[in-house]
Amino acid sequence: MSKIAPLPHRGVLELSGADRVQFLNGLVSNEVSRATPGRAVWAAMLTPQGKYLVDFFIFSDGERLLLDVPVAEIPALAQKLKRYKLRSAVEIKDVSAGLKVFAAWDGMPPPVPLTAADPRLPGMGYRCLSEDEVPCNATAQDYAAHRIALGLPDGAPDLEPDKTLLLEAGFDELGGVDWDKGCYMGQELTARTKYRGLIKRRLMPVRLERPGVAAGTPILADGHEVGALRSIAGDMAMATLRLDAMDKKLTADGVEVRPCPPSWIKLPAG
Repeated sequence: MSKIAPLPHRGVLELSGADRVQFLNGLVSNEVSRATPGRAVWAAMLTPQGKYLVDFFIFSDGERLLLDVPVAEIPALAQKLKRYKLRSAVEIKDVSAGLKVFAAWDGMPPPVPLTAADPRLPGMGYRCLSEDEVPCNATAQDYAAHRIALGLPDGAPDLEPDKTLLLEAGFDELGGVDWDKGCYMGQELTARTKYRGLIKRRLMPVRLERPGVAAGTPILADGHEVGALRSIAGDMAMATLRLDAMDKKLTADGVEVRPCPPSWIKLPAG
């Protein structure tokens, strides 16, 4: 039976108007026009220096774009988008009160019109935006355990604003960057990072020897900090980890940490 969970930490920002696709496309890492009814796009907005600001799923119902975004980020994101819109025919509105976000996996999604497969990995299932309540049989924590096992981020604390590079967080392998689209904010550093192979750390799942370690706890190797725990579900966590430390003995607050790189991740040879 499918598992369906509410995601109350997510909200929805609406972009309407004739220029909505062109406007957003000039600001984010992926091709916005690929968001069509039944198909979502995962993208990030970056600083001019190419560092992560916020990521979201882009839905379309044919008349508007709907951004599934961490609810805590909506005020700042809306303000930033309004600052960039200038004379573009775009209206920006927080519609979180009327549209709720749900996730479904291990089976078919509920019959909700605004539903799309999670564009990152088939195993992640589906995302749904619904005006009505959806019968749920799982929790947001169940969803967290599912995505952490697959090695997928969920905004902060997995991704650090003004610090994380997209390629550190799997945006390349998971289809969050379109390398052929036109210019967008932060594109130059993102492209340079890819073609020069400048990645020194990655975000990935790790297994803890026992649960109970707090998010944000530094990961140590030979007494030196080589990473940090991010979001946690039981004895699994997302962590940023230096690539040159993956084969060392790792601990966090005295608890052994074992990297569990997912099958989709591309790590440098050797």
